[in-house]
Amino acid sequence: MDLSWMAWTWPTAALFILIALSIAALGVWALFAPGGDRRLGVVRLNTTRGDRLFIAWLGSGFTGLGWLAACGAPLGVRWGCPRCGGFACFAGFSR
Repeated sequence: MDLSWMAWTWPTAALFILIALSIAALGVWALFAPGGDRRLGVVRLNTTRGDRLFIAWLGSGFTGLGWLAACGAPLGVRWGCPRCGGFACFAGFSR
């Protein structure tokens, strides 16, 4: 596939594909387990599944930018931090 029309790189395309797949996964999840009731999270926000996904994506992005600002290019260790934050958004700290 030629992505030169918008100067996209494969990592950029992969990110957008991953975002689209996560939104589609939320849709499938809603079909099989309807409801998605609001829950009170760690920062005292009433959130739905979609809200928690959005917060997890934002947290992952800001964690990545913070890691690049503090440590530079080695991203190997950085991949675990957003996953822990995403887990906390969806399961760990929500009631």
